[in-house]
Amino acid sequence: MKIALIGYGKMGKEIEKIALERGHEIVLKSSSTSPLDPEQLKKASVAIEFSRPDVVAENIHICFDNRVPVVVGTTGWKEDMMEIKNRCVDEGHSIFYASNFSIGVNIFNEVNKQLTRLISHYPAYKSSIEETHHAKKLDKPSGTAILLAEGILENNENLSCWKLDEGGEGILPISAKRIDDVPGTHTIKHESDIDSITFTHEAKSRKGFALGAVLAAEFLPGKTGNYSMKDLIKLNL
Repeated sequence: MKIALIGYGKMGKEIEKIALERGHEIVLKSSSTSPLDPEQLKKASVAIEFSRPDVVAENIHICFDNRVPVVVGTTGWKEDMMEIKNRCVDEGHSIFYASNFSIGVNIFNEVNKQLTRLISHYPAYKSSIEETHHAKKLDKPSGTAILLAEGILENNENLSCWKLDEGGEGILPISAKRIDDVPGTHTIKHESDIDSITFTHEAKSRKGFALGAVLAAEFLPGKTGNYSMKDLIKLNL
């Protein structure tokens, strides 16, 4: 399979390594110093996009313009998501978006939902999320923290919204830390006056994210529509 890498930072390099190990060919490597070339992009069977929040929507539209399926791991572009999803369906394109491509994180999220359903019956427990990432991560909170927060809000009617660094009645607080060389750690805490339940996923490296992105790239060609990790790993807990 011929892959275009849009965003060639640490994640892009890790994706390249795994893609080559799995027998794929990299036909384009685009970065902030090497603009995306549509002519080179047309040679690709699929694109994998790990760039920046301020350019991701434009990059997706360029992939659509050139009929190239695109796997997107960049987060922080929620305001453009509905327009892109609608264009994908209306024009028969294909996109695979995940805020986190780690198999472990997606299992963690499903268990998080199950635990929240139980916790929701006991209002004495106050829930919170803490996420820690490398210092170069631009968006805050992380897309994974938002995914986890949405799972909690969907399953606990005592909470109405999440807020960054802010608690209060009906609010799920999220705290975000940025520390050098931390691939990603997410901790969910349900705390009462008498005890606490703490649930953590800690990424040891970027390899799990990169492998998931390559698996998504292998999954996507030949399909049309909007896809996510649920479609790839069949989570039906």
